[in-house]
Amino acid sequence: MAEPTPTKSKRPFGRSVLILLAIFAGVVVYAYGFSVTDVDLSQIRSETRREQLTRVMRALARPELVTYERVETNTDTPFYMPCPPGGFTPPEVDPFSRHITVDPACTEPGGTITVHGENFSPNARVTVYLVPPSGDLELTLKSGLIADDTGSFTVTVDTRERPSDQPQTIRVKTREPIGSIFKPVTVESIDPNTGATVVVRSPRISKAALDTWDKIIETVFLALLATTLGVLIAVPMSFLAARNLMKDITTPLIKLGLQLVAAPVGVAVGVIAARWAQDISGLLTDSVLLVLLGLILLPGLIVLALRWAFPAVELEPPTLGLRISRGLVLFVAAVASIVVLFLSASLLQRFGDWVAPRLGAFEFLGAFSTTIGDILAAIITVIAALAGAGVLVNLAGKLASWMRNHLPDAITRPLAVPLVGLAFALVAVIIGQGIDWLYQIGDPVKIIWVPAAVGAAFGMFLAIRAYKREVVNIGLTVYYMARTTFNAIRSIEPLVMVIVFVVWVGIGPFAGSLALALHTIAALAKLYSEQVESILPGPVEAVQATGATRLQTVVYAVIPQIVPPYISFTLYRWDINVRMSTIIGFAGGGGIGFLLQQNIRLLNYQAASVNMLAIAIVVASMDYLSSRIREKIV
Repeated sequence: MAEPTPTKSKRPFGRSVLILLAIFAGVVVYAYGFSVTDVDLSQIRSETRREQLTRVMRALARPELVTYERVETNTDTPFYMPCPPGGFTPPEVDPFSRHITVDPACTEPGGTITVHGENFSPNARVTVYLVPPSGDLELTLKSGLIADDTGSFTVTVDTRERPSDQPQTIRVKTREPIGSIFKPVTVESIDPNTGATVVVRSPRISKAALDTWDKIIETVFLALLATTLGVLIAVPMSFLAARNLMKDITTPLIKLGLQLVAAPVGVAVGVIAARWAQDISGLLTDSVLLVLLGLILLPGLIVLALRWAFPAVELEPPTLGLRISRGLVLFVAAVASIVVLFLSASLLQRFGDWVAPRLGAFEFLGAFSTTIGDILAAIITVIAALAGAGVLVNLAGKLASWMRNHLPDAITRPLAVPLVGLAFALVAVIIGQGIDWLYQIGDPVKIIWVPAAVGAAFGMFLAIRAYKREVVNIGLTVYYMARTTFNAIRSIEPLVMVIVFVVWVGIGPFAGSLALALHTIAALAKLYSEQVESILPGPVEAVQATGATRLQTVVYAVIPQIVPPYISFTLYRWDINVRMSTIIGFAGGGGIGFLLQQNIRLLNYQAASVNMLAIAIVVASMDYLSSRIREKIV
């Protein structure tokens, strides 16, 4: 029995139609894209654009790494205008030496001649002059000429209406470099700024190369400071953006309400304490002796106060009066600690200003001390505000725990609802004040009462929803807030950020460092948090099984797994920041980009080529260095 012949399966008609429609849709999309982006190849065929492209490419191919002293060289040939009786035959020239020929050798006044030159320096700049018989005048016939690669040129020019029976001169003047890389020479030159005669070497390192060296070093350290600041903030923030660490964090309703109310109060207390401390330190900073005395005595008094407030052994519970006394002493000790910070900042500034002029080439060390003092003085109030908020939030948490342990649920649960409403109303009012600062609304109803009512209603609604559970999952809320913040910051390019920072701190690398640091925080926090989310759960569960706290779990189970990738991401980000810093310089962020922008605007493509060469070398070096470090550590 014969086997049936296999038949080819036919492709369904509908599928073929869909493929054709997809192809047609793709053609339409790309046709519209070509129209929107003005794709026009007719510009490529423009002779002018070809010449400009050739000139730019040749300039970029000749980076101005060294500069030569140039000397003027004249090459002359006799010429008659008008022709003498019987005509004029020019003298013979040596075909192997530099020379010019004129065709015709004589002409009527104002006639046209062709000047041809041979054996000049390759790519030499040439200017053609007419010199009358007196020899005291040079009339320009053509300038801006450039000899070809063989040192030859040909140009047709119109002579002037200056007839003479005596021979005149066609002169070609060139400015040619002297010396070479292997045989440098020393010549005298005139300083254009002072007019004094100076001795210089030819060739020597060009100004473009020296400026590029300064700026590329600035670029590398700009990126380094931005990466360092970004890492310091991104590492702790990354744990807040890790879902696996935050998803199971819950807090009782009453504790949430008390802590949300305590946080802004603590910030206010910290700011007030910082102002008091600043006023006190201002009485001492007029004298270096008083500053040193304060830095010696105050830490000792603070230690004594802490030992009294927190005794090692306490035989019986302290009375209410004793607790109040200890609280007041601790507050005074906190203010004294802030005074110590202000005095330390003042001492750093004084020491830096005093030592900088005495260090010579190491003056930057003194300036560093002064800058650290300025930074410390600027952030003391922020530190005090955060410390005040932390202390009061901790006390509020302890109060909430005491209330839950000593008061019945019939009191704590109903109390939590208005307390959470009050907390959210306070948060909404703070947000309203921020909006008023931005938009200058100035209406108390819109910036205080309406936000307070909306916040209170929202808080009470959340509290009622969680009434039976009595706890809320605060961890996921923090997680989503952190992720949203990082995504919002990453969506703004550093080139845009630097514009704002330039307005704030002025044009220069500091603005670029701040812009890159802000973007680095968001980018690294995202990468770090994703690495935390991908860790193995086994070590975490093992550490938690021993009864470890959340902090101990992070230290002993999470951090050992994330150190290698964190180092890898950090090195890669430094490499990115080096490349980014060349771009933000275009917006005033300092670094090599600022110099590159200037050279491009001035059409100084040879100097721009030096800048781009330095960027390429640094990026390649950074890539090699980071790969070696990752190989050794990661």
